[in-house]
Amino acid sequence: MAEPLGLLSYGPNGWGDEIVAGLLVTIALALVTLPIGIVLGFGLALAKNSGDARLARAATIFTTTFRALPELLTLLLIYYGGQIAVQKLVRALFDVYVEISSFAAGVVALSLVLSSFSSEVFLSAFRGIQRGQYEAADALGLRRGTTMRLVVAPQLIRLALPGLSNLWLILLKDTSLVSVIALSDLLRNVNVAVGVTKEPFLFYGVACLIYLALAMISSVGLGGIERWARRGEAVR
Repeated sequence: MAEPLGLLSYGPNGWGDEIVAGLLVTIALALVTLPIGIVLGFGLALAKNSGDARLARAATIFTTTFRALPELLTLLLIYYGGQIAVQKLVRALFDVYVEISSFAAGVVALSLVLSSFSSEVFLSAFRGIQRGQYEAADALGLRRGTTMRLVVAPQLIRLALPGLSNLWLILLKDTSLVSVIALSDLLRNVNVAVGVTKEPFLFYGVACLIYLALAMISSVGLGGIERWARRGEAVR
């Protein structure tokens, strides 16, 4: 039992520091991606719900594309294809060489995927708000922005929260895909440890426990947020 514990310890003889470093990268990647994907998804839902046929069609094409593509393929297209496109554009405009980091490519790719799925969650939430509430706000003389902030947004958050909570848990798992583009996340560092120590059961088991712990902590936090969002219903 001493040997496995030694392999998980800190220092030159253990892999504990590499695992923790990879865990921090995984969490950072998820936390940076989440707000970007949510904001983009909300914008796409607004476009689909705007009544403008061209805007709605463009948003639908965008979401259909990134919902249909496998997440790994999207990541590879952004990291390799996007990097080539950006390099050519910057070189043509400024005559300098730039390189997209693995972290940035991961954020962009996962944000595009998350925004496509979250837009459908927001769109369903929009459709769950009765049309009469918009008409009542108009009758009270509220501006469109005020109606969105005071009438629509509080209900929208409550209706969309279960779906967004599920997408957060999916995002935590999808961060493991960035290991294929050489980003030192949790799974990549675990793979390196397995290759060096030849102890796959130990390190993959530790990775499973870490992802499970992240999901459990997230579930507790999301449950608290959902109870807070529904506090008015409990009073009624």
